Amino acid sequence: MVSSKDVAIQAGVSQATVSRVLNHPDRVQAKTRDKVQAAIETLKYVPNAHARSLVQDKTKLITLLSGPLYNPFFVETTSAIVNYANKKGYQVNVQFVQDDELALAYATAIQTKVAGMILSCVFLEDAIFEQLTHMSIPFITYNRKHARNEYFVEIDNKQAGYLAAQHLQRLGHKRIAFIGGSQKVSTFHDRFIGVKQALGTLLPELVIHNTADKEEVAKAYAQLMQLPTPPTAIVCGADSIALAVMDVAYKAQVKIPEELSIIGIDNVEDSRHGAIQLTTVGSISERNLGLVAIQELIKMIENEKKPCIQITESVKVFSRSTTQRC
Repeated sequence: MVSSKDVAIQAGVSQATVSRVLNHPDRVQAKTRDKVQAAIETLKYVPNAHARSLVQDKTKLITLLSGPLYNPFFVETTSAIVNYANKKGYQVNVQFVQDDELALAYATAIQTKVAGMILSCVFLEDAIFEQLTHMSIPFITYNRKHARNEYFVEIDNKQAGYLAAQHLQRLGHKRIAFIGGSQKVSTFHDRFIGVKQALGTLLPELVIHNTADKEEVAKAYAQLMQLPTPPTAIVCGADSIALAVMDVAYKAQVKIPEELSIIGIDNVEDSRHGAIQLTTVGSISERNLGLVAIQELIKMIENEKKPCIQITESVKVFSRSTTQRC
């Protein structure tokens, strides 16, 4: 079992410094914080014993680790989670986390006495899953899930990717690109599998992963448009990516959908905006995944028996104004 002493040795600092980084990061120099965070990530450190002692007493606090706010999906789900939890008498401690900050966010989060945790940023292979299970902390993931296929709420991501690519195929597009995020997370991993199943083969030059922010999406778009034969359509692994691609394309005076068809996945509220009208794939029920997840988590917290939650929402294409026949 990895200890704080191991982290201190790995980072070349004292245990006291490790403790300060976990509890009062604002009091530690950025260079030192970075070293400790790197050590935590390398060693996959989570302070088990201390965290167990903190969850022995009842509390009405839920910790939410959410993806970043530039993605409208997380704005909508966070609002739904906080509002529902408050109505049920719970407070929610919200942290907006980038993937490269997860190890430190996990270590910090479970040092607080909590009734449960809700996560939208878990990796397919992630130590936190085993840690929370071992400590008997009620938890659930949404949008993403762990490879163990337990305690999650999601849309059918493989089918979403398949339907998005199939929609473009049926419109006559043959040169279809894919822009997505990290393949270490179930959402983008499964959506890309679905796209491949629909298209059969994708040329490597038309596939770009690991777009973590708007700047990287802009670079991905430029890379595709600079090809000798650019794509006529793009499947975007999330609506946030599709909206970013639309923004860059409009600024480049590329006509959508006349010159480039774009389809997203998630069906966020912004995609339905009258001035945007993004074609996308989303839940048939149009239920907010964050709301579903917090409802299930509170059931787990308030019942001694904790069933294994496995919810996958069926999906469909919401055909709007950003795709047309090639």
